[in-house]
Amino acid sequence: MRAAVYHGRDDVRLEQVPVPRIGSGELLIKVHTCGICGTDLKKIGTGSHSAPRIFGHETAGVVVETGAGVTKFSPGDRVSVFHHIPCGECFYCRHKVFAQCPVYKQVGCTAGYEPSGGGFSEYVRVMDWIVARGGVVKLPPEVSFEQASFIEPINTCMKGIQTLRLQPGETVLVMGQGPIGIMLGVLAQREGANVFTSDLFPQRLTIANGFGLGRSIDASQADAVKAVCQWTEGRGADAVVLAVAGTSLIRAAIEAARPGGRVLLFAQTVRGEAVIDPATICVDEKSLLGSYSASIDLQQEAVSFVCRREMDLERLITHRFPLSRALEALNLAAHPRPESMKVVIQPALEPGSPGS
Repeated sequence: MRAAVYHGRDDVRLEQVPVPRIGSGELLIKVHTCGICGTDLKKIGTGSHSAPRIFGHETAGVVVETGAGVTKFSPGDRVSVFHHIPCGECFYCRHKVFAQCPVYKQVGCTAGYEPSGGGFSEYVRVMDWIVARGGVVKLPPEVSFEQASFIEPINTCMKGIQTLRLQPGETVLVMGQGPIGIMLGVLAQREGANVFTSDLFPQRLTIANGFGLGRSIDASQADAVKAVCQWTEGRGADAVVLAVAGTSLIRAAIEAARPGGRVLLFAQTVRGEAVIDPATICVDEKSLLGSYSASIDLQQEAVSFVCRREMDLERLITHRFPLSRALEALNLAAHPRPESMKVVIQPALEPGSPGS
């Protein structure tokens, strides 16, 4: 089968690899749609992980083979797959910090090599503990694979919003209006918050407006911190969500929060250093929070949100690529244009189909 194989920093090659063989309790999934996540792009762009690997974890497809002992799934089932599932028993699970669970940190989906998701390929092997502990979600027939490929990212966004403990009527600024920023904004609004958005690209603010996020700040023309302060009688936002990677906007995000407010770092998945004023935490009593990956406790809510189409997530997909053009897809996702949003790889898509 074909797969986009990571060989090191900025080195991904389209290669032929064996179809994964499954064992007892496992599933083989034929991939229909796999979204490209920013965390995969950071791993590729920094060379932070050993090679070779096959990334891709926002996967939806069809069960084509079941291992011995599997009773809940059959060939032909349409499914979405989580690549991490916690043990439910350790110290971190008991304290609801599932992403720090040692079992959660193990990746349970692979298309070969070191398990890394495997969605950028034609077939994915889903390991036994993912199958046994609820990491595979059956899809109703009316839910498209494209919509279903957002179940994992919606869960991560729900977890971030839950971390903020929003109250109805609070003011939230979401900095960055890529697909994740828009999902975070919609979910914050769902909690009853008054949501403001900012981005350097007016095209993205226009797309966000189409999802009901109409209070926007064109950061290429205006200072987002000043704008939020003007709208909040000089206080700043009750909560600020930073949905832009890197460290350059952390200080601005903290400044945009009111004294006693909360700042959520959602996209800072690469370790490094950032300069902040410690008095904003101590004297101004602002809280700096983080949220990473999904929560098993939010899985059913995330599935329901996606499958009931509370948000038409398919509209976030602007580019679809066949696996033969996976390298183009990864390059576009790593260097997005103002109007590009979610980029997905669909192995069965005909090579001549429109992508970018």
